[in-house]
Formats: sequence, structure tokens, C-alpha cells
Amino acid sequence: MSAEATNPLSAAEAATADPGARRRSRARLDLRRLGRAALLGATAGPASRDRLPDAISHVAEAHRAHHPEADLSVLRRAYVLAESSHRGQFRKSGEPYITHPLAVTLILAELGAETTTLTASLLHDTVEDTDVTLDQVRREFGAEVAYLVDGVTKVEKIDYGAAAEPETFRKMLVATGDDVRVMSIKLADRLHNMRTLGVMRPEKQARIAKVTRDVLIPLAERLGVQALKTELEDLVFAILHPEEYETTRALIAGTAGTGSPDELAAVADRVGAVLREAGIAAEVLVRPRHFVSVHRVHLKRGEMRGCDFGRLLVLVAEDADCYAVLGELHTCFTPVISEFKDFIAAPKFNLYQSLHTAIAAPDGAVAEVLIRTHRMHKVAEAGVVALGSPHTQAPEAPDAADDAERADPTRPGWLARLLDWQRAVPDADTFWSSLRADLAEDREITVFRADGGTLGLPAGATCVDAAYAQHGEAAHACHGARVNGRLAPLSTALSDGDTVQLLLAQDAGSGPSRAWLDHARTPAARIAITAWLQAHPEAAERPAAPRPQLNVAADRSSSAELHADLDGEPPAAVRPAGCCTPVPPDEITGFRVRGGAVTVHRTSCPDVDAMNRRGRRPVPVRWGDAARCRVTLVAESFGRPGLLADLTEAIATAGAEVVSATVAPPNEQRVLHTYTLQLPDAAGLPALMRAMRDVPGVYDVGRTHRR
Repeated sequence: MSAEATNPLSAAEAATADPGARRRSRARLDLRRLGRAALLGATAGPASRDRLPDAISHVAEAHRAHHPEADLSVLRRAYVLAESSHRGQFRKSGEPYITHPLAVTLILAELGAETTTLTASLLHDTVEDTDVTLDQVRREFGAEVAYLVDGVTKVEKIDYGAAAEPETFRKMLVATGDDVRVMSIKLADRLHNMRTLGVMRPEKQARIAKVTRDVLIPLAERLGVQALKTELEDLVFAILHPEEYETTRALIAGTAGTGSPDELAAVADRVGAVLREAGIAAEVLVRPRHFVSVHRVHLKRGEMRGCDFGRLLVLVAEDADCYAVLGELHTCFTPVISEFKDFIAAPKFNLYQSLHTAIAAPDGAVAEVLIRTHRMHKVAEAGVVALGSPHTQAPEAPDAADDAERADPTRPGWLARLLDWQRAVPDADTFWSSLRADLAEDREITVFRADGGTLGLPAGATCVDAAYAQHGEAAHACHGARVNGRLAPLSTALSDGDTVQLLLAQDAGSGPSRAWLDHARTPAARIAITAWLQAHPEAAERPAAPRPQLNVAADRSSSAELHADLDGEPPAAVRPAGCCTPVPPDEITGFRVRGGAVTVHRTSCPDVDAMNRRGRRPVPVRWGDAARCRVTLVAESFGRPGLLADLTEAIATAGAEVVSATVAPPNEQRVLHTYTLQLPDAAGLPALMRAMRDVPGVYDVGRTHRR
């Protein structure tokens, strides 16, 4: 892990860009001095055994700032092993190699990582680049440290060839699934390498920067480690977009050198005064935007004002104080309502919590404001690093739902889904391309299952993705969905908060069509569908749904006997209305129509209400003794091969005759079948409707209510 880099930001520029950068700039080690200290520590006498080597005093100071009671003796032992094993190795920039694990460990110590993580960070390159073995690390430092070191150790290129990099990331992700500290070390490792990448050839710089952009930065975002993510973004920006970077640097430098009053600082003073007057204890800070953020704002707004180069950060003690601050700001300033977001009530999937708003000062300056507690701020900056060891998290309650993704925040749901689909990808190229596509989805939604559970999905996911996220390979039999209670095609894109019910066919042989690939957004769904289509090539070529327009005529002469009471005046005919096709023992009523005939409706038919409103007088009618009846049924289904034949067989098995049938062309994968049927006994109608509903692909069968 010895990629090299020079930081494209000077110390002065970093201080201008971000307060976090100012903190990192002060604490960043002087590599040449550190190298000399490392060499001196290696030759020091026995007295040095009783104290930490000078070379890691920075690490110890940063670690004790977050963990005052930490036992530093294990760090001393890890440093001694790392220094002695890397002795004689140098980085391409000329510094002793030990400076790299020391710098990586300092980055993690500043973020608040616990002692085990720092110990593994000091040793993270020993197994890969020296004669130290994993068993030796396990014996001297325990299984946890050995697991972390193994997780970040690259696979042998001699064994994997060109697939070594994808397989290394696959190995790290699998290890991260059990312990997110593995990825924390990797992110810090890549940050230091990016800081010192300038000694590499330009083409190698670009290759490493692209992998950082496509894989490491999205992972840092998903793990909530904003302090690492923002600096990685700036370093990648400088390498891959040097012209835009220089333009942005000039913008920031020009603002700093104008000598004009700082608009944002003036707004911060007014905000602080308002909160003091309201009796709210709060710390108001100015947070300059980092380079990439300034570039994005410049593209969005064009000409920039002083307030556009940063945001205000208000830190308070309790959650309730956040809303108190919000109320005061919206009362004393003009709020920009479109900018308000509540990530406290609804945290982001990466644990981020804050209130976001924007306020307009009397002079017209608009300032964006972030409001959070001190604890929220720590998690926002350090993400999972601030959560410590996942093995010390409080255990879940026995009845906790299996899919409660935030029950253990160190095992986020997106990571579990990523691990699920990667197991089904044997070749490195598919894994690498699928990983980049998955990580490119930078927003997550939560949808509710019909059984009360939840599913975390990337924004833009469809019912197809939800089916495979919930049911795995069993989703091959999915033939439809209800979204928020309404029937919807599988191509329906889901929104945050939707409730989705997946409808599975009972036919074990059913499977997806090739069109599903057009609707699948998640790698898990695409990989599963592709595998099924490859295993069933003959099914993959079948049409997705029948497309006939059928009109089948049959005998219309027989129906249940009906009688009408017309005060002795015989009607021309008494017949069931086609809009509702009543059958015994339905409650019925009749109305005269042209020609003297009487049409008989169910009393619940909408046409009855319409005729009553028009003043039409009903005619008393009753059922006769004949049991035979005619009824019109509508079957709603999702199209599949053989559906029409299966429905016809179910009708025939129930002993009904088809008088007429119409199958409408598919509309968004849904097919409407209308059957007029002659039944030998009206009592058999419920059993017939149940038999039709049991046909795979049919989701509803009902009687007609209108023509």
C-alpha cells in the first residue's frame, strides 16, 4: 500500500478551505523529522522501553484527547514491531517507510478511533510488505488486530494477475461486513497516499485518483466519514481536473485577499447575539467550504458572494436545543424555506444528523446554517470511526426485526446488500463494474413492506429491486406489486416512505422476462435476473404476455329464471342487466326499458342509484326456481405465457360454460380478461371465483359493475 502523493493544497490553502483542514494541517507530521525520529527510536537504549517512542508522540496526544484513559503500551509495542519490520524500506518520496503507517494512524487518532484500530493501523502493511506473519500479529496483539490487518492486506498479484485490485477490494468489503474498522483503516491509508501522490507518474496518479473517486470516496460517504471524504474529493479534484481546480483556488484566494469585511463572519456574530439573547447556549462557527463544494456552488450560482464560500455551524448540547435554535433563527431572520431539511428526525443512511436551513440577513446576504449537537458533529465528521468497536455495541433485543438496518449502525443495510450480491459474482470484471455502479447511487430510500418491515434501497429503485431485496431468488416468481395499496407494474419507481407488497406466483416454474433488466437498478437484482435467463434460455425468449383480442360466442339462451310483478301486465321479457349480471341469491331490483322489457340489476349496482336519481320507478322482481344462471366475471392478471389456457381450464374444471370471453391487450404488464359464464348452479359461483384467483398470475377476480 505504498502509493505516493503530494498534497495539491498548500498549508495556507488548506487553512482557507476548511477548519477541519486547519486542524489536520497543524497535526500533520513533518515526514523528514518523523523519519529521523523513527531512526533514533530504533537505536535508542533500554530506557526507551519505559516510554512511548518520540515518533508516535503525536499519535498518543491525539488519541488521549478522545480517550483519556487509553492504555498506550500496546501502541508502543505495535510501533516497535512496525518500525523494526519496515527498517531499511523507503517510500518513493525518500522518507523512511515507517512514516506512512504513523501518518495513517495519526489520521485515525484525530478522528477518535479506539486503541485496537490504531494498533492495527500501525501494523497494516507489515504482513503485506515485510516478513511479519499474520500468526505473529495474532499471538502478540490478539485476534481483533489480526483480523483488521488481514482485512486491509492486498491479495497476491502473482495469484490474481489483473484481477488483483478488484479481488483486494472484494476481500476488504467482506471483512468490512464483520468489522467496519477495516474500511476505516483503508480510507485513512488512501488519504495519506493521495497526500503524497505527486512523486508518481501522471498516468499512475490519474489511475489511482479515478479508483479513489469511484470507490473510496463513495465508501467514505456511506460510512459517514466526512472529514476523510472531503479531503479525498479535493485531492482527486486537483489531479483529474487541474484547470477547474486552479480556477476554484483563485476564487478562494481572491476572496481571502480582498480585505473586505467577511460577510459570513458578520452573520455569525448576529446569530450568536440572537441566541445569547434567547438564553440558548450555543457555539457558532464559520465553516469554509472545501474546494469541490466551492466549485459546485460556483457552477450552480455563477457569481458568488462572500456567504457562498462557507456555511455557519451551530453546536448545542441537546436535540431539543437544535429545534430551539431553528425557531429563533426563523423568527429573527427571513428563512429560505426551500433550503430547510430535517436530518435529525430522519437521519441519512450514513448516520448523518443535522438541521439544514438558510437565512437572509437585512443586507440581503443569504447564509446556509447547519444546526447539530456536539455528538452529532462528531459522528458527522468521523462517521463509523467515532462509533468504536462493533463488538462492544449493545446487543439487539431478542425480538428485534432482522431487517432493522439501524439497530447496529456499524453494520449498515447498504453494506449487507452489497455483500449479498458480490457472492453471486464469480468474475472480477463483473464485480468491479457492479461495485462502481452500486456506489454511484449516492442516495438511499426506505420503503415499508406489507408485513411491517422495511427495505433500504438506492434512490430510483423499482418494484423489481424491492422484490429481490426482500425475497432473493424467490423473487423470480414475482408477477406484480401493490404500491401504497394500489396495483402497480414491476417497473414502478419507488419513493421514500412507500409501502410495497410483492405478489408472488404459486407456479415454481415461473421466472423473470428479459424486460426486467430494463427496470432493475440494483446489482443484486440484475445479477439474479441475468443468471436465471442464462440458465433458462428457452424461457428468456418467450413473450412476456399474451396479446390476443378474443371474442368467443356461445349459447346465450339459458339463465336463472326471473319473475317481475307488473300488476298483471306481462312484460315483453325479463332479463339480467349486463352491467352487474345478477345471479341467485343476489338482492335484485328491476326497471322497465324500451320495448316493455324489464332489466334486473343487483341492488348494489351503480346504475340503480343513477336511475333512482332520475326518478325511474323500480319494478319488483324475484328469482324463480331454476338454479342455472349466467354471470360475467372480470379477471385481472399480470401477463405470462399460458395464462389464458390455465384460466380456461380452471373455468371448465369448475363446471362452467364460457358464453363469451374477451382478453384485452396487455397494458403495463397487466391483462384484463372478461368472461360471461353459464353456471349449472348459482351456489357454485364462489368456488369458481376462488379457482380463478388461484391461477398463477391472477391477482383479482370480480363481477362486473358497469357496461
